[in-house]
Amino acid sequence: MRIAFPVQEDRGPESSVYGHFGSAPTFIIMDEESGACEAVKNQDATHAHNMCQPVQALGGRPVDAVVVGGIGAGALRKLQAEAIKVYRGVEGSVRENLELIKAGRLPEFPLEMTCAGHQHEGGCHHH
Repeated sequence: MRIAFPVQEDRGPESSVYGHFGSAPTFIIMDEESGACEAVKNQDATHAHNMCQPVQALGGRPVDAVVVGGIGAGALRKLQAEAIKVYRGVEGSVRENLELIKAGRLPEFPLEMTCAGHQHEGGCHHH
């Protein structure tokens, strides 16, 4: 399984998982089976509110899942429409979250916990 993690800066598996999908500067894509790690700059970081294109943000890279602290409803729906599972990550590194997902300990992101706006004016539940 290929899993994307939004991060502030590329430190490979030791990168800290970023709190919001759409505004993350970079994504770390980990191949769960091979351990391969790829950093991809967010290709959609300057999108207007409610206009996130999550597949474009990932540079078109194929992924099976995303692990994130927060995400907007539109981005969540668009990822789900592409059969990409979205898991609610915990504060910590990509490596720590990867171990939790392997152990089945990260829940799928529920629609009612999505962010309502940028810069926290929407009252994101992950802050």
